Amino acid sequence: MAVETDLDQMILSIAQIMIDELKLEDVTAETFDPDIDLVDEVGIDSMDLATIALVLRDKYAVRIDEDDYPKLTTLRPISDYIHRKLSAS
Repeated sequence: MAVETDLDQMILSIAQIMIDELKLEDVTAETFDPDIDLVDEVGIDSMDLATIALVLRDKYAVRIDEDDYPKLTTLRPISDYIHRKLSAS
């Protein structure tokens, strides 16, 4: 249960980062769908994704490998990825 709570909190935190960095309007961290496709449905591009990766690296002190970017298209896999990296360290 604690892991799920941690992941839920991480999803909210990453959602807020996305909202702030991408200047999304009419959405809050609580209403941001963790399964929405960030590329196809939100319209972020590779530069946006690189910026988000840098912000996440600074916040969580984890490196997001560029080769992994294509797999990180929704908040849920991004949160899982960061959570695994944090658990491994």
